[in-house]
Amino acid sequence: MAGTVALPEAFDFTATGILGEKRDTMLENQLLLRTELSHPMKRGYTEYPGRSFCYGKPNAPKDGGAAEALSGWPSGGLYFHRKREGSQDMRPERDFMALNRSAVQAGLTNSREYSQFRSTHDIRRKVPTESEEKKTSRRLPPDMVYGIATRPATPIHDLLEHRYQDRWVNERRSLELSKRKKDHSKKLVPGQVYDTRASILRSYQVPVELAPLWHMPKFANKASPHLETFRSAPAREQAFSNYQSDKIGRQGLFGHGIYEPAKN
Repeated sequence: MAGTVALPEAFDFTATGILGEKRDTMLENQLLLRTELSHPMKRGYTEYPGRSFCYGKPNAPKDGGAAEALSGWPSGGLYFHRKREGSQDMRPERDFMALNRSAVQAGLTNSREYSQFRSTHDIRRKVPTESEEKKTSRRLPPDMVYGIATRPATPIHDLLEHRYQDRWVNERRSLELSKRKKDHSKKLVPGQVYDTRASILRSYQVPVELAPLWHMPKFANKASPHLETFRSAPAREQAFSNYQSDKIGRQGLFGHGIYEPAKN
């Protein structure tokens, strides 16, 4: 027996609409479905539970009224908290930091050994007792205010009188005067030769020959060009010498352009 046919209203969002034959497979083919107003597309979802399904964790109502509100916050991370319900039966969480520390001390290095170590060893975090939790709680002063303190207002009279600018100029002037005084207090060392302008202009830096480029040892002495266009080595040197003297009057970065006229 064939499956039950869906209601005609469900086919309003298919490509066929109210015409043609209606099959349940049309409601599953994404190529035949049209977009619905205010509803997301269903393509890309595997095992879609349906529209009535709600994702998320349900909120457990625990409204005890004024008595529960006055007894403190249910979380232990805040200053005021009440005793946890069922804390005696609650199993503490695993202490992964202690497990990793023990694995390192045992000489384990890779993830596979870590997984085996965690499956055979179990270290739990210490559950704080009620006395330890009471030590962490403290009473806040009545005038306690949370947040960042407001910056004091800038005096408008100092801004109108440019007092901040004058203060900065005075500070720079005092630093410059102190630097001049320190330079003036330096005494010339007798016997020390000081450079003059003529000696600085006369100084010459000896050119250093650059190190040759690195070549593979097997090609350093045996490699030779496949094509040699010069008849001899002197002819090659003469051609490059002519090129160096001829590129002075030519345009271009490498002196391969046209000749440019002389300039006065």
